[in-house]
Amino acid sequence: MAKTYNIEVSVGGNVERSLRQLKKKIEREGVVRDMKRQVYFEPPTQKRRKKLMRAIKASLLKSLENV
Repeated sequence: MAKTYNIEVSVGGNVERSLRQLKKKIEREGVVRDMKRQVYFEPPTQKRRKKLMRAIKASLLKSLENV
């Protein structure tokens, strides 16, 4: 049940810039978060709680954005 990611970054001339782009894309895709979930066991109750907290945070951000 391993998830595969295909993240591409073009390396023009500036390697640092390309590395920053790669880090941003990895963060947006949630690669590190998924890797941490696979490494550590998390009880179902904690999974539900984290999912609920993420939903609350997202709704708060969305409501603040609309104001």
